[in-house]
Amino acid sequence: MADLFENPMGLDGFEFVEFTAPEKGVLEPVFEAMGFTRVAAHRTKDVALWRQGDINFVANYEPYSHAWYYAREHGPSACGMAFRVKDATAAYNRALEQGAQPVQVETGPMELRLPAIRGIGGATLYLIDRYVEGQSIYDIDFHWLDPSVRKPGGLGFHTLDHLTHNVYRGRMSYWTRYYEELFNFREIRYFDIKGEYTGLLSRAMTAPDGKIRIPLNEEAKGGGQIEEFLMAYNGEGIQHIALACDDLLACYDRLKAAGMTFMPAPPPTYYEMLDERLPGHGEPVGELQSRGILLDGTTDGESPRLLLQIFSANLLGPVFFEFIQRKDDDGFGEGNFKALFESIERDQVARGVVGDSSTT
Repeated sequence: MADLFENPMGLDGFEFVEFTAPEKGVLEPVFEAMGFTRVAAHRTKDVALWRQGDINFVANYEPYSHAWYYAREHGPSACGMAFRVKDATAAYNRALEQGAQPVQVETGPMELRLPAIRGIGGATLYLIDRYVEGQSIYDIDFHWLDPSVRKPGGLGFHTLDHLTHNVYRGRMSYWTRYYEELFNFREIRYFDIKGEYTGLLSRAMTAPDGKIRIPLNEEAKGGGQIEEFLMAYNGEGIQHIALACDDLLACYDRLKAAGMTFMPAPPPTYYEMLDERLPGHGEPVGELQSRGILLDGTTDGESPRLLLQIFSANLLGPVFFEFIQRKDDDGFGEGNFKALFESIERDQVARGVVGDSSTT
């Protein structure tokens, strides 16, 4: 394996997430509620580009495409994602040499051929080297609905922070090797979370460019939230997508006004313990509690390194979104992970999915 700090694929962040659904009208209100604007349409296919800041969402309804079949198996879902690379052809060839499965992406006359390989749960993983403004894949294969509005500010989210995968029990090592061997990712965090009834294991993988983060989740005990996702989704896949901003309090208020629904808030004791867990954090606890925003990080150094985060309810089948603000913290909210896990478990208990009779 290459050195951990090498970037053999020339990775340079996420380019887009591709979404699909069995019919129109499911993705669009979700995108709009998060502040995305439909800015471009494909010249020949039933594919649209939605954008906010530097975040690109692609809605693919093209009949008989990979996305079209994917929607019939998984329902509304994230059916693909794209990594930016220095040289797409070189990266694609290297991926095949490392054992990646090629995916044929349908193209029409005068359209770009996007190199792609099979990713999580059969989703497409594209390799994109045309992402310079004015020379991007969208400038070639799409037409702008309003050329003066190419990068709307939306509700204030500017970066795709990470994508989380849910995998079958015993499959985490396979997907860890997948990202290590193909892209030279490295594991930077490991979680073993135990709730009252269920549990999960999580490995947080980060690419050598430092911009692509992919946590992997696996069920630790039967009947939990990962297993519920896998059953509802009909397989492994992208569980949630995290969007970053610079002021989560303000962004939350905009999301709420736009009709966003969120996961159940943590109990009051979570906020009562914040000052003990993170002494001198300097954040307005009352403001966080009134919104259900979670706080994590460390206050050991000269200045706090903090992470603020909150999660939507399930919005596309079992898929949800995370809204995040990093204040010099590069973690995944490991201190919050148990609080989130317990929050989801409480929701499962309330719905009768888990309980005393479900323990294993």
